[in-house]
Amino acid sequence: MSNEVSDLQRRYTLLMLVLVYTSSHVDRQIMGILGQPIKESLLISDTQLGLLTGIMFAVFYATLGMPMAMWADRNNRRNLISFSVFLWSLMTAMCALATNFVQLLLLRIGVGVGEAGSNPPSHSIIADLYPPEKRSTAMAIFGTGINWGILIGFLVGGWINEWYGWQAAFVIVGLPGILLALLVRFTVVEPSRGHSEALQQEVAVPGFWEVVGFIWRSSVLRHIVAAGALVSFAGYASVIWIPIYLVRIHDMGTGEVGSYLALLIGVGGAIGIYLGGRIADFMAARRGQQWLPWVVAISSLITLPLLFITFMATTPMIAIAAYALPAMLGTLYVAPGFALIQNSTPLEMRSVAAAINLFVINIIGLGLGPFTVGFFSDVFSQSYGEDGLRWGLATTIVILIWGVIHYWRCGVMIKRQTAVALAPAA
Repeated sequence: MSNEVSDLQRRYTLLMLVLVYTSSHVDRQIMGILGQPIKESLLISDTQLGLLTGIMFAVFYATLGMPMAMWADRNNRRNLISFSVFLWSLMTAMCALATNFVQLLLLRIGVGVGEAGSNPPSHSIIADLYPPEKRSTAMAIFGTGINWGILIGFLVGGWINEWYGWQAAFVIVGLPGILLALLVRFTVVEPSRGHSEALQQEVAVPGFWEVVGFIWRSSVLRHIVAAGALVSFAGYASVIWIPIYLVRIHDMGTGEVGSYLALLIGVGGAIGIYLGGRIADFMAARRGQQWLPWVVAISSLITLPLLFITFMATTPMIAIAAYALPAMLGTLYVAPGFALIQNSTPLEMRSVAAAINLFVINIIGLGLGPFTVGFFSDVFSQSYGEDGLRWGLATTIVILIWGVIHYWRCGVMIKRQTAVALAPAA
């Protein structure tokens, strides 16, 4: 393999990784817009809906991500990504065949198994293509895949459900991923490890527990992993349950909800995550690396009162208007967090470090976030009826505040470490 990577190859590889990330979030987040029709069709509870969209999916997705990341640190990352896209796309299309809760749960687990193999090697490849001073922006571009995925999933899923039913929506969003898998396999060139930092030599790959120990000993990495997990708890819960909330509480159609949220979360969120990465790189270059987590902390604080207004709104337009800014800022944490993990980790640990970070984020955020809201919705519904979902969603605000504290402490730790590093020797 040549050690040289042209600018065209670099841009093309990043584009393909964005499309892969987009595909994963189309297939993952479509459950949000289809949640209420599936609940009514299969006669399931909110807790079961939370299991479908949260913990059971996340356990397999996150747990398998670590051995797959270790494999990626030793073998061809592009091939693993290609196989993963093929598997999750096939499993998504097959969700159309489910006729009960158990069948759909097993197929969603299959989607999670497929998605486990894409993110850690993607992070590692991006780190090899872009140097530290450009990495947050590159990660932000990659991270927009979340928002493009939600845009496609909500817009297509919402209207296809109204026209043809939820089963057809799974088929239509799932099958294009098989073509994408082939494009990745036959058109993407994998860079050599350490390319962006001119470290072309082969290095010994550490064991899994050695990487765990490295993360645990780093106060910066501990805080950034915890913060990302807690903020993603609120984010994943909102993405899954806000469309269900608008359909159930405010009597909106799935097509109408999908259109609004495609605009707010898809377009607005993509702008937010990209600008967040650029702002984080700008502030870090001029004021210090501590601004990578501090930018996220400030943006999250801004969203707190608006989220409460969204959950308690008396009309759908108030809810949608209040949700506009949180939707734009909801995934801003992705780029600075991903970049900090890569910046703070030796190149031979990067895929596994990314997998450990994603494991924690996905178990707590993707897993417990939607499940917790569904569980508390059922609990509060005993007293408040349908409005129980409002209070189930409100529980996420407390978790978001907790995450902000960790982001702030992470910045403090970075600032202290920088001061020590720059202090003159005694």
